[in-house]
Amino acid sequence: MSGIHPEEDREADPESVARAILLRQLTLGPRSKHQLAVKLRERRVPEDVAAALLDRFEDIGLIDDVDFAEMWVRSRFATKGLSKSALRRELASKGIDGPVAEEALTELSDEDELGAARELVERRMRPFDGEDPAARDRELRRLVGMLARKGHPPGRAFRVAAEALDAGNNQ
Repeated sequence: MSGIHPEEDREADPESVARAILLRQLTLGPRSKHQLAVKLRERRVPEDVAAALLDRFEDIGLIDDVDFAEMWVRSRFATKGLSKSALRRELASKGIDGPVAEEALTELSDEDELGAARELVERRMRPFDGEDPAARDRELRRLVGMLARKGHPPGRAFRVAAEALDAGNNQ
């Protein structure tokens, strides 16, 4: 047998090429069915071959969008402190939406989101001159903006940042 990898062999059948692409992608980390379909499309694998292989990989459990969504939510919430709305957008970009996404997001409570917002603010809060209202306002805007980028709604972002600044100023 030649030492040519199926992906590099122009004569290889499309199914062998697609299988090699899928296996390589899955060894890099969990992927959604949609992400894998996009990768196969980029590599010009015929749609019927791609669909058949993706279904087969799903049937044997190598692709599981429910597990992927749950893992993604846990991981991104723990490492980035993202809100449910930000996580919902990220899941949608990976082809996970509707009931699968909503089920994965039920793992997070409102208290979890609030706790994550408080933790982010505590970690990112900078010292400021408590006697200077403009300095407090600058820090408040910076913290609210940071929480907004993490997907936290404006009311929660403002409340959490203001509480942290007030508590930090009283120490």
